[in-house]
Amino acid sequence: MNITSEEKKEIFSKFGKSGEDTGSPEAQIALFTERINRLTDHLKSHKKDHSTRLGLLRLVGKRRRLLNYLMDKDIEGYRKLIKELGIRK
Repeated sequence: MNITSEEKKEIFSKFGKSGEDTGSPEAQIALFTERINRLTDHLKSHKKDHSTRLGLLRLVGKRRRLLNYLMDKDIEGYRKLIKELGIRK
């Protein structure tokens, strides 16, 4: 369920501005999306895991706030990221 450091590096190199860029909104949104997808799969088989559900809702809120920030700052980057990650508002 956890993301390994190699997977994180791959995500950051693909969506960050450089290979070691972990702070850009695009890289953080991509990482949150990967974590959300994994937690969603976990909850499909463990329906009564309420603490994981709460963590999932917090992650979705964080990602939503970052997406709103990115939409205000760089609308073209927002549209490109949404298309690449398969997220829709």
